[in-house]
Amino acid sequence: MENDAATLYCPNELCQAANPLTHKFCQRCSTPLPKRYLWVVGDVLNVGSPGEILADRYLVLNKSVVLDTKPGLLPQGLETENVQTIRAYLRLIPYSLHIPQVYGVLSLKDGRSRKEILLLEKPPLLTEPTTDEQLRLCPQLTTAWRTATSMRQLNWLWQLAHLWQPLVSEGVASSLIDTHLLRVEGSLVRLLELRSDTITAPKLSHLGDFWQQLLPDTKPVIAEFVHEVSNYLIQGEITSPEVLISVLDRGLAELGELQSPKIKIITKTDTGPKRQRNEDACYPPSGTLLSKPPQATALAIVCDGIGGHEGGNVASNLAIETIQQQVQQLTKVPHNHIEPSLLLADLEQVVAVANDKISQRNDSENRQGRKRMGTTLVMALPVSHEMYITHVGDSRAYWITRDGCYQVTLDDDVASREVRLGYAIYREAVQQSGSGSLVQALGMSSSAALHPTAQRFILDEDAVFLLTSDGLSDFDRVEEYWETEILPILTEETDLVTVADKLLEIANTKNGHDNVTIALVHYQVKYIEPELTLKAVIVERPTITTANIPPKPLQPTLLEDISEQKTLIPKDKPRSFQQLPLHIIVPIIIAIAAGSLGLLVRGLFMSSPPFFPTGSSPTVEPTPASTSERSQTLMIGSVITNNQEIILDNQKIAPDNFLQVVDIEPKNTPISEESVLKLRLCPSESSPSLQKQTELRVKLAELQGQDISVLQSNATRCKNSSEPPDS
Repeated sequence: MENDAATLYCPNELCQAANPLTHKFCQRCSTPLPKRYLWVVGDVLNVGSPGEILADRYLVLNKSVVLDTKPGLLPQGLETENVQTIRAYLRLIPYSLHIPQVYGVLSLKDGRSRKEILLLEKPPLLTEPTTDEQLRLCPQLTTAWRTATSMRQLNWLWQLAHLWQPLVSEGVASSLIDTHLLRVEGSLVRLLELRSDTITAPKLSHLGDFWQQLLPDTKPVIAEFVHEVSNYLIQGEITSPEVLISVLDRGLAELGELQSPKIKIITKTDTGPKRQRNEDACYPPSGTLLSKPPQATALAIVCDGIGGHEGGNVASNLAIETIQQQVQQLTKVPHNHIEPSLLLADLEQVVAVANDKISQRNDSENRQGRKRMGTTLVMALPVSHEMYITHVGDSRAYWITRDGCYQVTLDDDVASREVRLGYAIYREAVQQSGSGSLVQALGMSSSAALHPTAQRFILDEDAVFLLTSDGLSDFDRVEEYWETEILPILTEETDLVTVADKLLEIANTKNGHDNVTIALVHYQVKYIEPELTLKAVIVERPTITTANIPPKPLQPTLLEDISEQKTLIPKDKPRSFQQLPLHIIVPIIIAIAAGSLGLLVRGLFMSSPPFFPTGSSPTVEPTPASTSERSQTLMIGSVITNNQEIILDNQKIAPDNFLQVVDIEPKNTPISEESVLKLRLCPSESSPSLQKQTELRVKLAELQGQDISVLQSNATRCKNSSEPPDS
């Protein structure tokens, strides 16, 4: 039971009024009152009795959960020498969607000594809207499994597979086979806490043993599939998490083809009450309401320009223009021809191209130091049953379902980097000077030093994704207002346009210090259990090189203001550069990069910006960013799309089909106009009359003058209906 005398103190440092626990807003100043429920880790038997107040702030709700009644105060942290004990939590902050993060410690007297008890925030808890007495844990995965759809069951296994390697690396993979710790909140797998592995770390075979326990309640559609996958794990035929993910991807793709999602997107941008100009940009253009169908593509982008009046708006708009053009090329390919893992790499390359365009613009205009322009980026690309989120900087993406609001991006700032490196608890790190300074943004340097984050999420229920610049996300405004303003979209109590306008109003009245830009993506889907039986097929996952490089050791860095609100810190500047002014450092770096480029490879021409083969670095041309023609290398695997009907090898090629290069003759010689391309004509979803692929042979010269584009995307797979499923 709660203590009737307990109160919740206003987090506003100018107010700090005491309020009843049932209030959502301060009765004196109307500031939202956050309720921070904390999970108590470790020896919890003697923490206190329900209703007791510990350390003059923590209200005991039960033996494992306390409520912070003074959320405006910084929690007590660990001593520096003890941070190693929570290192796994800190380093796994990129997976905070599944793993609760360290809030602080509770220091209690235990006889003559004191003991420190770890407190975790945002644990998998369910709360009733009226009283904390009914506070309860989210159900165990093994319990919820019985009533879940086949799509959700496979989704949960997919999430476990993605978490396996990161948790193995931190020595806590045992958490993924502990039925008590393994909880689910709607479609999300959540962990109560992390449990350290014993001397012998668990293997994939142990994961297979655990999955076999789920078979009695597995839906008939995927029962044989899960049985086969479990056996493959136990017998060692699946040798890595990457192969496991690839197998699960194929199963999810088959189920996903039965879904027919409807997607709506609205964007809004506003200068705000205190700025003279708007440096943000978005796609679709502000105020546009886009629906798929009938539109063929659904894409949302938000950019927050850096560089003040010197060009933040130029950088953000240049990023929008470049990225949306290239993603449009990607989405010409039917979704069932996409390899998900490689599409992630392609999206990172798309961001790299935009980065280099802005960087080239900076160089051509001799912009240095504070005058150098850049932009943050966050974009959402729904593809079939998945949502792809890509970001650089501190513009954020939130995932809102009926179960909660989840921040799915991790800011590229100093505070987050300190936590990822295992140096500090996040709530302590954000208190440090310069904690909000960016460690990367588009346009500030070559893409060789850029590490965008691309991730994907399986969608098996209605959801809303909110993309926003920090004009709204600062001061936890999304966390404060998602339930009252965004959740009604899912209950059909309001519409996207109304919510977008309300969010702009909140940003301008509650924050108001910056431009604000938002995009709302409403994903609607109905899933019906199919009458089919899935088979598991092991296919080695393609080997790729991505920009997802682990953080390097933190070194002292030189802070350089980029705009009135943002600061950008180079991630790994050599020590010898520390004392040099930035206007000297930048030309040196550019000169070194330029000198290493070597000869430019020129191949098939195209008018749109190129895609680069997965695993390669984009070539930075020494020409102005406005140049319309860019060079590109034609290679086996390239995809050719046509904007109008063309004739090749006496075959009519409709605009909604595409061609994939499967061979180039003669081999081992430079490509010329006389080179013969062996092309595979791949049918699109809208060409049912084309039952199987046709192979064509054409000279490269025949393509000259045709209205075509070449897509260097290894994510594209031209499926051959005559081949066995595992080919």
